[in-house]
Amino acid sequence: MTTRKRTKTELVSMHPTAEVDPNAELDTGVVVGPYCVIGPEVCVGSGSIIEAHAVILGNTVLGRNTHVLPHAVIGGPPQLLKDLGRDVGLVCGDGNIFREFTTVNTGTELGGGPTRIGNHCLLMACSHVAHDCILGDHVELMNNALLAGHIHISDRAIVSGGAAMHQWVTVGTLAFVGGLSRIVQDVPPYMIVEGNPSKVRGINMVGLRRNGHSEETIGTLKKAHRLIYRSQLTRKEALDQLETDDAIPEIRCLADFVRKSISGRQGRAQQP
Repeated sequence: MTTRKRTKTELVSMHPTAEVDPNAELDTGVVVGPYCVIGPEVCVGSGSIIEAHAVILGNTVLGRNTHVLPHAVIGGPPQLLKDLGRDVGLVCGDGNIFREFTTVNTGTELGGGPTRIGNHCLLMACSHVAHDCILGDHVELMNNALLAGHIHISDRAIVSGGAAMHQWVTVGTLAFVGGLSRIVQDVPPYMIVEGNPSKVRGINMVGLRRNGHSEETIGTLKKAHRLIYRSQLTRKEALDQLETDDAIPEIRCLADFVRKSISGRQGRAQQP
């Protein structure tokens, strides 16, 4: 590695084979490996590591302590044939990991703003995040997970390997999507969804326990799952029973999410 001074106060460790545009902004302690390509509108936060052959393009902001592994392409243009307006970039928070061959596309003007990834997310090898997606904090995409455009994934949700998601899908907080699943409708918070066609299989007990939810809360969510997905009631009838004045916040979150989804287009609340 060679050390190159980027500004008066910032030092960057950069391999001599790396192609870094002089207009790119690299903060203190950034390490750039062999044969990387970093474009002119890219900003990389302090302490980040960009490994060999990684490519960072577009109007892209990577937060502090980001780790981009070999052959990932971050900030590439949307994969679209139709025009959704100008490219409006990609904004990523701190502590994210982009594993090998991961691809993340920038957002579009008509899509509502930049593609956004929160803090401390893990995108495993060959996963894909398309234009105008929004990921919360601590989201995990396993190998080959594929997200089409305009998808929203809430905090601490997990998408298992090989799962493919239809555009405009919303995934609720602490949801778990099983491997190789075909997701064409919203995934409710706290639930496990799996299969082709995918179905709600139960509650995400492991995730709930790992994140400090009490056994009482887990038991209440189990009863809600049975009422919504296993009883003879319609969804609306079940939700009316759940949405009482003394309902716990998790039940209110679940009921509100499901109500929006069933009133949306083919089970997708945010699709126009």
